[in-house]
Amino acid sequence: MTPDLDPFLAASEHEAHLLHHALLAGDDAAAWRFKWQHSRFRGRHVDEVRAAIGELSLGDAHEVVAHDHGFARWDDLVAFTEAVQDDGPARRFEAAVEAVVHGDLESLRRMLRDDPALVRARSPRRHRATLLHYIAANGVEDARQRTPANALEVARLLLESGAEVDALADMYDQRCTTMSMLVSSAHPDEAGLQAALAELLVDHGAALDGPGSAWSSAVMTALTFGYPATAEALARRGASVDDVAVAAGLGRVDDVRRLLPASSAERRHAALALAAQYGHADVVALLLDAGEDPSRYNPEGHHAHATPLHHAAGWGHVEAVRTLVEHGARLDMRDTIYDGTPLDWALHGRQVAVAEYLLGVDAR
Repeated sequence: MTPDLDPFLAASEHEAHLLHHALLAGDDAAAWRFKWQHSRFRGRHVDEVRAAIGELSLGDAHEVVAHDHGFARWDDLVAFTEAVQDDGPARRFEAAVEAVVHGDLESLRRMLRDDPALVRARSPRRHRATLLHYIAANGVEDARQRTPANALEVARLLLESGAEVDALADMYDQRCTTMSMLVSSAHPDEAGLQAALAELLVDHGAALDGPGSAWSSAVMTALTFGYPATAEALARRGASVDDVAVAAGLGRVDDVRRLLPASSAERRHAALALAAQYGHADVVALLLDAGEDPSRYNPEGHHAHATPLHHAAGWGHVEAVRTLVEHGARLDMRDTIYDGTPLDWALHGRQVAVAEYLLGVDAR
C-alpha cells in the first residue's frame, strides 16, 4: 500500500485555510487546536488564543497544521512533500507506516523482506519514530493514531523482524519508548488491545521502568492516563509497586499503609490523586487521615488542573466523593482548564448519584 502523497501539500494548505477561517469565525475547536499545537500557546489557557484571534494569521495556521502532521515548521512539511516524490527512504518508510496503521500484514511482510533495514528506520518527521512506535497510536501524526484489529499480529511481525523494543523517539517534548506511548494511548484501549500489546512488548524485552522520560514507569503511566486494567497486567508481569502512588492507584490498601511512613510528600500527594481517580475510598481515607489536603490541586503529571474531588466526581466514585467531602474537601474549587466545580464535572459526566449527593451537601 503506497500512500498517495502528491496531493499532500495541497491538502495541508487547504486545511490551514479552513482552520484559519474557523478561528476567525470563533470556532471553539479551532481555538483549542491552536492552544495545543501552536508554540505560542502551549501550556497556556485557551482564553489566550481567543484574545489573540485578531493577531493570528494564515502563517500561524500553517504552524498548527505542520505540527499536527509531525513537522516543526511549515517549510519542513514542504520539504518532506518533495522528498517523498522519489522512491527513496522517506517514501518507503511512509508506505510501511501506512501498512502498519491499516493492519496490512501482507504488504508489510513484503516491504520488510525487500528492505530488512526498514524495521529500524526512522521517520523523517520531527518525532523520528520507528515503525514500532506507530503501534502505540500516540505521539505520531494525528491521522495515524489508530489501532487496527490485527495490531497484535502487526507488532509481533515488527518485533520478530528485529524492531528495537525500547527505541526512543521525540514525542510531546519528551524522549519516549513504544511502551510509554502505548500505555498512555486511548486508541489501543478502545480496541481492547492495550494490555495485550503491553504484554507482547514485555515478552520481547521491553523495560517496565526503562529508558525514556516522564513516562518511563509503565505502570505509573497507565494509572495516570486512566488505564487500570493495563496497570494491573503490568503489575502481574513484574512492574514494581513499591511506590505509594502506584499502590494507591491499584487500590492496594495494605501496601499503601506499609509504604506511607517512608514516602515523600510528593508521592503522598500523587497517591491521593490516583486513589480518588479510581475510587479507592479506603485508600483515600487512609491518606486523608495521614494528613493529606483534600482540597489541594493534584500534582504535576496527575491532572494538576483539578482536585481529587473533581476526579472522583467525574468518574462517578460516590464513596470516594463522600470520603473526601466528609474530610473537608471544598465543593467550590474550580479546575484551571474548564473552570468547572466538582459538581460540574459530575453533571458533565452524567454521574447522577454523585451529582445528587453533592447537591444535597451544598443545600445543607
